[in-house]
Amino acid sequence: MRNTSESIATTDGPGTMAAVVQERYGTEPEAVLRVARLARPGIGPGDVLVRVRASSVDRGTWHMMAGLPYAVRPVSGLRRPKLPNPGRNIAGVVEAVGAEVTGFAPGDEVYGTAAAAFAEFAAARPDRIAPKPAGLTFAEAATVPVSALTALQAVRDNGKVQEGQHVLITGAAGGVGSFAVQLAHALGARVTAVASTPKLDAVRALGADQVIDYTREDFLAGPRPYDVIIDIAGNRGLRDLRRALTPRGRLVITGGETSGRWLGGTDRQLRAQLLSPFTGQHLGTFIASERADGLRDVTALVDAGRLRPVVDSVHPLADTASAVRHLLDGRVTGKVAISLSAD
Repeated sequence: MRNTSESIATTDGPGTMAAVVQERYGTEPEAVLRVARLARPGIGPGDVLVRVRASSVDRGTWHMMAGLPYAVRPVSGLRRPKLPNPGRNIAGVVEAVGAEVTGFAPGDEVYGTAAAAFAEFAAARPDRIAPKPAGLTFAEAATVPVSALTALQAVRDNGKVQEGQHVLITGAAGGVGSFAVQLAHALGARVTAVASTPKLDAVRALGADQVIDYTREDFLAGPRPYDVIIDIAGNRGLRDLRRALTPRGRLVITGGETSGRWLGGTDRQLRAQLLSPFTGQHLGTFIASERADGLRDVTALVDAGRLRPVVDSVHPLADTASAVRHLLDGRVTGKVAISLSAD
């Protein structure tokens, strides 16, 4: 990543910060992400200013960076990004609070989500942050919010996983998947996890009872009726997934990359929603909530030792483009963190 101050950069000073800048869409992180010095964000009476100690990247980072699928552009910006920084996860220390904010004070260690998170400071909403788990470093905590909340809502709220059920999780070694395996295991389910050869031991260590190497075996072949399928990898058709479900089973689609640049995986999600009322199986998807009450549930699981982040690697802010590239190369187990501190 180029570390430069050209274009929209400001003069270095006490009111500025280092931040990732993205001025156009593109699929290659090295071509569209750079670091510049910008003015620190201002906050309103209901906002919290966080000194960011760490952030993290995930597939959503790439989608925001690339502006793909095109279906997201009415929200993200038709021709160029409305928000020139694709970061979302934060862990850090409260720097200041607005006049109407209660529950947070300068010096509090927090984690959660905020816009433009790849920066030394971020303005956050109080209902999107929570106290950081004491047992996690900032880098570890920053890998939790979006991925763990998505996994929690997939497994507990939409999959309604119960003790003794047989649960299949695709994409089990990724950011969401690594949390989903732990959550299903914690709920007492029998977990079958799908991953590639180098990642099988890692998903076993997270609590998977059985692992399937998708590079050597069709994970949907054979008589394996699953009570719940959490489909994170998103590369199999709806018909195939339904065949692997019990007649009253539940399919939760949380990802998908199968339908090109216009729809991404959203066509499978839409078809599942439309078909679900006409079958005994429950087929669906959801948009993950980032609210603080979910974060507090996650914190309780972390504090109880039932959930832990898997950090593949930690990169400095100046190497954010390299961190995204590392994710895209497909070798990541768990999450990739961006550190803005020395911890």
